Amino acid sequence: METGDCADGPGGPDAPGMQFGCASFNQDSTSLALGTKTGYKLFSLTMVEMLDCIHESETPDVYIVERLFSSSLVVVVSTAMPQRMNVYHFKKGTEICNYSYPNSILAVKLNRHRLVVCLDESIYIHNIKDMKLLKTLLNTPSNPSGLCALSINHSNSYLAYPGSATIGEIVVYDANNLNTVTMIPAHDSPLAALAFNASATKLASASERGTVIRVFSIPEGLRLFEFRRGMKRYVNISSLSFSPDGQFLCASSNTETVHIFKLDPLGPSGEDETGTWTAYVGKMFSAASSYLPAPVSGMMSQDRAFATVHLVTSGQRNICTLAMIQKLPRLLVATADGQLFIYNVDPLDGGECMLAHKHRLFGTDDDQDEVAKTEGSEVPGPVQTCPSYAATAALPASGPVTATLTGYSEDGGAKKGEVIPEHEFAAGPVCLDDENEFPPINWCRGGTGGGQARPS
Repeated sequence: METGDCADGPGGPDAPGMQFGCASFNQDSTSLALGTKTGYKLFSLTMVEMLDCIHESETPDVYIVERLFSSSLVVVVSTAMPQRMNVYHFKKGTEICNYSYPNSILAVKLNRHRLVVCLDESIYIHNIKDMKLLKTLLNTPSNPSGLCALSINHSNSYLAYPGSATIGEIVVYDANNLNTVTMIPAHDSPLAALAFNASATKLASASERGTVIRVFSIPEGLRLFEFRRGMKRYVNISSLSFSPDGQFLCASSNTETVHIFKLDPLGPSGEDETGTWTAYVGKMFSAASSYLPAPVSGMMSQDRAFATVHLVTSGQRNICTLAMIQKLPRLLVATADGQLFIYNVDPLDGGECMLAHKHRLFGTDDDQDEVAKTEGSEVPGPVQTCPSYAATAALPASGPVTATLTGYSEDGGAKKGEVIPEHEFAAGPVCLDDENEFPPINWCRGGTGGGQARPS
């Protein structure tokens, strides 16, 4: 599942003191993108013991980098030009196009049909096949963190974003048919995290309090599950992610604990199908809760974590995802100090997850010996070296050809009659024609002005 985080929260380009600007897993968690002050890196996540750096760019001060599945399309935004989104074919080292927006870009989400750009009070929806601007959602509630989620199932390209700046309302928007599907009153306090499952039939949410995580049916918006992360303190939920099969949901925060919740199916009568002692006790508590005050009843009826991970440190930003690596379920956690932890997950019994491997994403691990002593048999992964950008791809000598799109109506994109400036395209034909990969853009730009799309 796709999830990402920037140094000061989603989309924030200005936080000091962080070693990297952003980190994001791609839509099926087979790749990790890392943005730093000196460039960005793309890693392949197909092995536990080995972390393969497949690309490194020298684009400075990157605070948003998103890769489309395993294709060569990558979207980059830097603090040098926070209002401009650049779309690259990283294997060829060429720019496909770039778009500029009225304000700083806070988040970019993409699937095989749509590319969504989130600003503070507006959202732009592009058709990813030709990058045409299909719709602009204007005057959306203030969303300074750029919080939004786009389903990876392109047949149901649902977009979720905050419907209020003061309470936890979720707007679910159909990015294919360009209409609002439903409004979900999810939490009492403002939203902090959103995530769809792979089939776009469930949506998970957390509020700024971070104590309760709820799961809703899509498109109906009915509450299906409610999980309690904790009762002692409020926390900042930094990421939510479903497992590929949708049976588990992981949540990470600014604490040292990562929680994994299990979405147990209910039988025809609405009761748990499992006959375990835990299920029996849960039913007894549920029955008793009907006689208790509402706050106590709510705490008793909410499910706790199925599995947990305790990180070495707390208080730093991180992102998590659940993935199948080498045919086994794993929990991946990327932390703000530039480390990737891979844990084994027991899908039957849960409990504390065992650390399988740790990788250093950049820099050198000066305290390898100390970590090895404190973590027993765990052996830190080797420092990964990447070929330079110049060594992997030669940029075209000629500059990009500039084209301007004008006259969009309110239904077609920007404000009526407004010019979208600096819509630039790389010189020469550029297509994503990777073998065995979905070509996300099926047209090429000629090297002679105009900027008109030409079918392939």
